[in-house]
Amino acid sequence: MYTLHVRKCVELETLNKSIKMKTLLSTWRQMTDLIHTEKELVQSLRDYIKAEESKLAAVKSWANKLDALTRVSTSDPEGYLAHPVNAYKLMKRLNTEWSELETLVLQNPSDGFISNMSVHRQVFPDAEDETGAAKALMRLQDTYQLDSEAFSRGKLPGMHANALLTVDDCFDMGKTGYNDADYYHAVLWMQQALKQLDGGEESVASKADILDYLSYSVYQMGDLPRAIELTRRLVATTPGHQRAGGNLRYFERILTKQLSEQDQDQQPASEEPILLGTYQRPKDHLPERETYEALCRGEGLQMVRTIHPNRLFCRLQDGRRNPRLLLRPMKEEDEWDSPHIVRYLEVLSHEETEKIKELAKPRLARATVRDPKTGLLTTANYRVSKSAWLEEVDDPVIVRVNQRIEDITGLEVDTAELLQVANYGVGGQYEPHYDFSRKDEPDAFKRLGTGNRVATFLNYMSDVEAGGATVFPDLGAAIWPRKGTAVFWFNLFRSGEGDYRTRHAACPVLVGSKWVSNKWIHERGQEFRRPCGLTEEE
Repeated sequence: MYTLHVRKCVELETLNKSIKMKTLLSTWRQMTDLIHTEKELVQSLRDYIKAEESKLAAVKSWANKLDALTRVSTSDPEGYLAHPVNAYKLMKRLNTEWSELETLVLQNPSDGFISNMSVHRQVFPDAEDETGAAKALMRLQDTYQLDSEAFSRGKLPGMHANALLTVDDCFDMGKTGYNDADYYHAVLWMQQALKQLDGGEESVASKADILDYLSYSVYQMGDLPRAIELTRRLVATTPGHQRAGGNLRYFERILTKQLSEQDQDQQPASEEPILLGTYQRPKDHLPERETYEALCRGEGLQMVRTIHPNRLFCRLQDGRRNPRLLLRPMKEEDEWDSPHIVRYLEVLSHEETEKIKELAKPRLARATVRDPKTGLLTTANYRVSKSAWLEEVDDPVIVRVNQRIEDITGLEVDTAELLQVANYGVGGQYEPHYDFSRKDEPDAFKRLGTGNRVATFLNYMSDVEAGGATVFPDLGAAIWPRKGTAVFWFNLFRSGEGDYRTRHAACPVLVGSKWVSNKWIHERGQEFRRPCGLTEEE
């Protein structure tokens, strides 16, 4: 190994630069397929419109011709019928031509469009997909501290596309939160719907509908004065509203009781608009949520980072004089000193990443995690992506990649898990987790018979416009995706004990699509390549 005593070659990128359901979080490939499906349906719709217009033109032509005939015939019926040709043509029209017109009118040009719709409907997203997509936006909203208006107006980091949310879009987002008893997000999105409606936008949702959901959600957030003020607006807007009057009396009664118990006077409701931060987001199952999300934004680095930049190096790594690396050693960078996390540059070529993606796409399925109790793979809400497993028999590129990982790490990969390829679409994430099994889940990898996961080798196979960092909350480390590079770390100490500092997460993808592949290397086969240590944390 040749070490160059220089500062780390490439610093961490900033958030702005760097910055998968049954859900929107389907793979990027599936989402792009839906784009093309919609285009086909639009063309089918245009064909239907053209057929309807052609039919209507023919009917209009009939009507104009018959209108002229009936004006002449009704002006002097006896005189008209006195001519034998007119008498014949009247019989012919009523017996034949009107029947032809009837057939024309009964034709249904929509048959082709309906048939096309029926074929494509098999791949349409369903209600669960739509709900998942809405929750993905909320997840991004929370992680990257984006207010509802930013989303509504398409103001995302690095994006200038004109992707706007209407009043009805915001209303439906709010309903998704409300129906899930997520009143925090219900308030944010109903408030945005109300703001846009008050700004003059047209909508199907009425002001009364929005105020109804908003006032009750605000009440659930514990803001009684504002809930009362919003309910009064609802009563003024729709005096005969079914629930408004009862809700108003109920809210006022509770507020009066609270003020009496606290010996306080009633204060007017805040006139400040409801914004991100007006109400505190409820705590959830993840204790390090704030640190994790701050790191995803690139904000927590300075807060918890204690490592000195001068202790980070870059070097040329020849795998202890591995013949395959002697003439082309790997460029290795330190990302963290303890635990030692390194990044390798130019690990995969563009052609290799594209081939791996091509192999994985037909096999992608909702990513799973291993159930610590059963050892079986299952889906989990905290891991939202699509993944596929590739074997060496699938293509020579997998053989090359596996060999390269062995050469670089010096570890045996014959006992490692298959190469896993994962695709994270917009909102795709993997919340903080450990790659290794803990003492309370001893059977997690029992079925594999290769021991615990000793190390992780993670390939980045795409750049990501915004979001998608790999973060280590306990360390304060954030590693941004760079296509063709890979990061590597040991999950276990030499003693076989788990290194709990390696708890990490894949941040939600804000803009773009993130492709990665990883190799989980197991203990068996490493006896002489990474001998056991003498102490628990060696």
